[in-house]
Amino acid sequence: MSNNKLTVIDREGSTHDLEWEPDQTLMEALRDNDLPVLASCGGTASCATCHVFLEKEVFDTLAERSEDELELLAEAEGYQECGSRLSCQLDFSQDLDGVTVTLAPEE
Repeated sequence: MSNNKLTVIDREGSTHDLEWEPDQTLMEALRDNDLPVLASCGGTASCATCHVFLEKEVFDTLAERSEDELELLAEAEGYQECGSRLSCQLDFSQDLDGVTVTLAPEE
């Protein structure tokens, strides 16, 4: 399995083209490429510091958010019902090759 390509729009509007490796969550790919994702809980879905926005077309293809993820996101700044995800809850998938991710506002 090869790496995915990933485009990230940071909080200042700059774009970054990254490689997303098969053994990483999206949060790990962002963090490992020095993007400002705090990920305070280390990927256990108990904070919202890895909150990202996905395009609706991509968002609609993903599995449903867990109750815990949805509860955290609903309280997060900038929450979008059809777009907000915790990047720690998104595992590598070839279906996400070429995806564009926007970092949510800092809490």
